[in-house]
Amino acid sequence: MQVILLERVAKLGQMGEVVNVKDGYARNFLLPQGKALRANDANIASFEARKAQLEARNLETKAEAESLATKLDGQVFIVIRSASDAGALYGSVTPRDAAEAATEAGFSVDKKQVALKAPIKDLGLHELHVRLHPEVDVTIVLNVARSVEEAELQASGKSIQELAAEAEAAAEFEIAELFDEVGAAAGDDE
Repeated sequence: MQVILLERVAKLGQMGEVVNVKDGYARNFLLPQGKALRANDANIASFEARKAQLEARNLETKAEAESLATKLDGQVFIVIRSASDAGALYGSVTPRDAAEAATEAGFSVDKKQVALKAPIKDLGLHELHVRLHPEVDVTIVLNVARSVEEAELQASGKSIQELAAEAEAAAEFEIAELFDEVGAAAGDDE
């Protein structure tokens, strides 16, 4: 099916282009979302009449997205979740969780704008891409931790596994010292 794009669509084309797409993609996504029109003579004429208006609206929304992008790019948001001692989450962090964390911090981000490459299923710092506009993309960082204190430690560069290993080494050292003291005391008795 041939359609006229009413806005830029990733991996498909720019506004105003006539492109061939599969019928299902056009019927189920492009047409209902208002991203395209069927390419027939009436719609082409209608698009040409509205082209200046559509381009002006696109530039306006792009400018708004760019102003938000300057504030949002590189921001770190803390998400508190319960997890095992090994750092595996009981569940996962979803785009909705990322959008809610950004919204609580004062940014207007929808869950549809957050792109996850893979589900977040462990503690740590995770980079996410937020698509504010078809032409504006920013990166945010989610700090997934069990507590705010743990999040601050992760932000300083220490991982949960490193902290657990340090605690275990300190405990083994204390146990070794106790046994040395007990052994020395037993040697004194003889």
